[in-house]
Amino acid sequence: MTSEKAGETGSALSKTRHERVSEDEEGQRIDNFLIRRCPGVPRSHIYRLIRKGDVRVDGKRIKQTRKLATGEQVRIPALRVQVSDAVHVPDRLARTAGRAVLLDHEDFLVVDKPAGIAVHGGSGLAFGFIDALRQQLDEPGLDLAHRLDRATSGCLLIGRSLKANRALQNLFRRRQITKRYIALVDGQWPADLESVQVPLKKNVEHAGERRVRVDTDGRPALTHFRIQRRFGAATMMEVLLETGRTHQIRVHARHVGHGVVGDTRYGDNARNAWFRQKGLNRLYLHSSALEFTWHGERIAVQAPLDEAWQASLVALCAASEPD
Repeated sequence: MTSEKAGETGSALSKTRHERVSEDEEGQRIDNFLIRRCPGVPRSHIYRLIRKGDVRVDGKRIKQTRKLATGEQVRIPALRVQVSDAVHVPDRLARTAGRAVLLDHEDFLVVDKPAGIAVHGGSGLAFGFIDALRQQLDEPGLDLAHRLDRATSGCLLIGRSLKANRALQNLFRRRQITKRYIALVDGQWPADLESVQVPLKKNVEHAGERRVRVDTDGRPALTHFRIQRRFGAATMMEVLLETGRTHQIRVHARHVGHGVVGDTRYGDNARNAWFRQKGLNRLYLHSSALEFTWHGERIAVQAPLDEAWQASLVALCAASEPD
């Protein structure tokens, strides 16, 4: 896999400034506005500045959920911002991104993101798949309408403008985009288990990392599962999300005792080691389809399973159950 380690960067202290909200930024939340205008500043710091009142809109304190209107003036306090050369993605990854386009619409793209590539930079990564697309297609305005985990492959929706991206994100929030996945889960999934509906809570610390867990204080989450094919050691499922919580499929599958194969965060380590011995070396979760209506046009896009996944199924067929 292409290296994604960050290169040399530095930082500088910016001056307090006032910026006008453009027509294209109409309706954008203040936190997202600041994240775009303040590269390299941690989200947590931006939220803290909003809470303290250091960020103001037309001279007034605001909440992080405040949506902006064209012409409003945003006060941005002095910040330590990232200073670096323009992001350059290796040509090989850029070409891969260009070949991944499944649907080229005037307002958005749907691409088939490979497993193992982060959708955006950060946490030690100088760039992500979105940067590769911007470079290869020469479209700096491309932006993510939603996200997939680094280890998850498949359909990724990307807006071509801020206006289009906000509209797409609103469709996700209103649950007007159907998201289907393919998951290979450990063991024999019960034939009568068609849905898992248990609440999920984010940012629960476990072994030094943040995780999602089933918790009565969490947010409602509903996942539908349908058996596609059985193997001796695993079951391939079609998964339909009713809600879009972080790690929802992975946590719900593990909750009922059938974790996603290759899930190093929520899965069973011993079982994952056995699957790796049989050549199954990734997280077997794939965003297989997106369906929605865009200004009266019905959009339906599918991302087929790649050759490596298909080869893994052949290996699984030949494998005997672990002792």
